[in-house]
Amino acid sequence: MNKSIISTLLALSAMLSLSSCVAAFGNRGNLRGDGTVGQHLIDLHKAKVAGVITDAEFQTQKAKLLE
Repeated sequence: MNKSIISTLLALSAMLSLSSCVAAFGNRGNLRGDGTVGQHLIDLHKAKVAGVITDAEFQTQKAKLLE
């Protein structure tokens, strides 16, 4: 049971960290104003490692950030 609680908390933490990054994807004009590209990449990586997003989603969002 502790493993499931820890996994859930980790996933929620990653989602919260990623929320500002994901919200910015809908509005490319504000993406770089909400934080650095590097921070967005770190947030994406954390979400991928936590299993919140797939590798394909990570690659797609990473490519958008680096445009």
